[in-house]
Amino acid sequence: MDKKNSNRIRIIKCRLTLQEYQILEKKWKATACQKLSEYVRKCLFDKPIITFYRNRSDDEGIAELSRLRTELNHIGNNFNQAVKRLNTIEDPNEFKAWFTAYELEKRTLSNKLDEIKGHMKKMVERWLQ
Repeated sequence: MDKKNSNRIRIIKCRLTLQEYQILEKKWKATACQKLSEYVRKCLFDKPIITFYRNRSDDEGIAELSRLRTELNHIGNNFNQAVKRLNTIEDPNEFKAWFTAYELEKRTLSNKLDEIKGHMKKMVERWLQ
């Protein structure tokens, strides 16, 4: 691993059983190494290997929060359009219709915020354990 000549020209072949390869691949995927060859070189030359620990329940929570963020963006866009429409209303009957739609959007937004708060509370409780 000479710094002067960084081109790797030597190839080492190694045959593995399917089970051995699956074990190797599983260990490699749990690290920060981009390629399997990088992982094998680090193992061979006793270099430090950075590994990850992932909590699957947190992954589910993050996916749910991502879905809720998307919904909040849609609700925010609808709310913004409603407020822009309010600025152009001149007819009192049309204002009543707008106000009804506004109340519906406000309730939807409030429900989604409560849902997000609940998911965040669960994630914090798991993290604090």
